Amino acid sequence: MSADRAAVLSEPVLAERRGDVLLITLNRPEVRNAVNAALAAGVAGALDQLDGDASISVGVLTGAGGFFCAGMDLGAFVKGESPWFGDRGFAGIAQRASRKPLIAAIEGFALAGGMEIALACDLIVAAKGAKLGIPEAKRSLVAAGGALLRLPRRMPYHVVMELALTGDPQPAERFHHFGVVNSLAEPGAALEVALELAGRLAKNGPLALAASKRILQEQFDWSSEEMWQRQGEISGPVFASEDAKEGANAFKEKREPVWRGR
Repeated sequence: MSADRAAVLSEPVLAERRGDVLLITLNRPEVRNAVNAALAAGVAGALDQLDGDASISVGVLTGAGGFFCAGMDLGAFVKGESPWFGDRGFAGIAQRASRKPLIAAIEGFALAGGMEIALACDLIVAAKGAKLGIPEAKRSLVAAGGALLRLPRRMPYHVVMELALTGDPQPAERFHHFGVVNSLAEPGAALEVALELAGRLAKNGPLALAASKRILQEQFDWSSEEMWQRQGEISGPVFASEDAKEGANAFKEKREPVWRGR
């Protein structure tokens, strides 16, 4: 192996093009992909790449070493290192993820901040038997990277209370039951299933994907008086785009559309 390739593989976050999908890999398997400052910066950079490249429609976020992420690197935290990055927040993703759709592919476990990274994604694929949870209370910490804000909107109140107050992880199957996990995969196949799902998304218009995601995320703050106006402000440019005309023409001509992102 060349020195240059070895240096790339040692990066805390890897970003690899797979056609019109960007595969983002948390790459600190020696510490179970725990989040330190370098990993947070790497995730933020990968999300910038995802949103900045018009030829990429969807991102997939996974972890190296057969597991997703164990959360914050407690050793780095004790030394005063911050796992937050700019306005993106914890792990470079919790407060501001990508503008484009992002799919989490979970093997092994996604715990504490690792669970919060997954919750910042738009879709979740998890291997059967993978452990998910927010055990922060066991270390006198709080799941302040988004879990306590996002989970109550996605799961029943008392179930979220159980997760937060016991700190005990639960199998992916339970999260699938409540709709937090979109798809279950056989162990070792989460990434394969996530990439297949990403391919299905990437066939659709990129402007429509980004606008639909934005409307779904922002509508919680809209009053009934303003929701149609706010939706129109986001969806209107999509209807007026070249891609919208291309989609209609492709349908009439019984061919695959060629998206240009404008």
